[in-house]
Amino acid sequence: MHNDKGDRVVERLLLNCDMGESFGSWRMGQDAEVMPYIDCANIACGYHAGDPGIMRRTVTLALEHGVTIGAHPAYPDLVGFGRRSMACSPEEIRDLLHYQIGALDGICKVLGGRVAYVKPHGALYNDMMADPLKLRTVLEAVANYDSNLPLMLMATADNRAAQALGDEIGVPLWFEAFADRAYTASGHLLSRRLPGAVHHDPARVVEQAVRLARGEALLADDGSALQLAARTLCVHGDNDSSVAAVRQIRQALDGLEV
Repeated sequence: MHNDKGDRVVERLLLNCDMGESFGSWRMGQDAEVMPYIDCANIACGYHAGDPGIMRRTVTLALEHGVTIGAHPAYPDLVGFGRRSMACSPEEIRDLLHYQIGALDGICKVLGGRVAYVKPHGALYNDMMADPLKLRTVLEAVANYDSNLPLMLMATADNRAAQALGDEIGVPLWFEAFADRAYTASGHLLSRRLPGAVHHDPARVVEQAVRLARGEALLADDGSALQLAARTLCVHGDNDSSVAAVRQIRQALDGLEV
């Protein structure tokens, strides 16, 4: 994108973060510290984390900071934090999505907000990205609830198949990238079991965020150039160092927009 002077204009890259992932007396994340620096809050809906009180407090916090609210539905797996794949039928996936989106949407409604997008969590997200039939099921469930709701999913080296499916079903797609993860040449995340899969150096995390915001190529694990077309950047805020990283990313991205 260019302006009238011929200078390249950087499109705003939205920061999204998983939120509301406490449950009862169990506390996780630093939502209050992170919320001022993000654009979109992926709020847990009770199946992998979260409960009605946590959901209400997280929605209230998001509304206070003008942060867009997204539903973060998962497999029914509180013990495993939604990170274990489950053999759910398409009908079960549809129903668990509608149940969770509707629960969060109801709390948003009474507080004067609304669910504005959907981002599946953990194993459901991974299964959706690996299996076109599951992705179709998720897209159809979102469309049945509200076809204006975008679905957030992973940007890869080639988004065309997912985009075609979104266009067919009529659901907008928000492709996301990660600032703190290494990528394979195909644009998939390098397995956490491999060395170097997670970037721990804050400077490197910020540098990758800036490259993604500028539309510049990343270096894949095999040394090749990887181009990712992303609308949003996933950041994490579950400890002091990650909160500091989110703050630095926010400052760096705001600097690009000046």
